[in-house]
Amino acid sequence: MEQPPEGHGAQEQPAAGEGPPGCYRHPDRRTGIRCTRCERPICPECMVNASVGFQCPDCVRQGAGTGHAPAAARPRTLAGGTIAADPRLLTKILLAINVAVFVAVLAVGDHGRIVSDLDLIGLAYNPELGQVVGVADGEWYRLLTAVFLHQEVWHIAFNMLGLWWLGGPLEAALGRVRFLALYLVSGLAGSALTYLIAPPNGPSLGASGAIFGLLGATAVVVRRLHYDMRPVIVLLVLNLLFSFRSGIAWQAHVGGLVAGTLIAIGMMHAPREHRALVQYGTTALVLAAAIVIVVVRTASLT
Repeated sequence: MEQPPEGHGAQEQPAAGEGPPGCYRHPDRRTGIRCTRCERPICPECMVNASVGFQCPDCVRQGAGTGHAPAAARPRTLAGGTIAADPRLLTKILLAINVAVFVAVLAVGDHGRIVSDLDLIGLAYNPELGQVVGVADGEWYRLLTAVFLHQEVWHIAFNMLGLWWLGGPLEAALGRVRFLALYLVSGLAGSALTYLIAPPNGPSLGASGAIFGLLGATAVVVRRLHYDMRPVIVLLVLNLLFSFRSGIAWQAHVGGLVAGTLIAIGMMHAPREHRALVQYGTTALVLAAAIVIVVVRTASLT
C-alpha cells in the first residue's frame, strides 16, 4: 500500500460534538471531505479531482513530480473545472460591471435614459419617445441588461455583498466557465419569470435574480459537502420573506433561485464519466425553458 507523502500524516478525528474539522490550508472553513492520499481535511477551494475522490494541492504537486498520480496532474475544481490562480476573478469582474453601470446611472441622473433603456419592461408606450417599447416589441436585450441594473444605493449594496460572499466560494468550487453560466442563466431565468407574470407595462430591475441563483447554488454545494444547512436555510427564508413583503420584483428572485438550484444540482451531481454533458446539458435545458417562457409571453402580448 502506498504511504502518505512525508509530513502528511492523517489528522485525528474530532471529538464528538465538535463537528467537521477545518481545512488544513483554511482552518476557519469546516469540511467533511479529506484528501484521499494524505487524509487531511480540504475545503472546496483546495479540492483537486483525482482518479478516485479528491486530493489536496500538496499531494497533487508531489504526485505530478513523482509520476505516482498522473490523473491528478491536471488540477480540477469540485465540479470538474480548471483551477485558476485567482478563484475570484469573475466575481470581481461581475461586481465591477454592476458598479460601473450604477455609477453611470447616477452620473446621468433623472434626465438620462439609461434606466428606461435598459430596464425590464414587457410592453408599454413611452410618451418621451412617442413609440411602444419593451421585450415584446423586439427589445430582447432588456432581459439581460436588467440583470446588471440598480437604481438605489441599498439595492446595489445588498446585491454586491451577496455577490462577493456567495460568488467567490462558488467560483472556486465550480470553475470560471460554470460559474459564469450559472450567474447569467439564473439572471435570465429571473427576467423571464418577471416578464411572464408581472404587468407588461411595469418596469423592473432584475439584478437580484442572479444573486438568488447563487444562493440556490450555494445551498446545493453546502448539501453536497455535508456542511451545516441551517445558516443557508435561514438566509434563504429571510430573503424570500423580504422579497414577498417589500413590494419588490419577487418574480426575478424566485426565477433566479429555481434556475440556480437546478443548474447547481446538475453541476454537483453529474457522474464523472459524463460530467460535461450533464452539466452543460442541465444549463442548456434551464436556458431553453427561459426562452420558451419568453416566446410564449411575447406571443400573448403581440
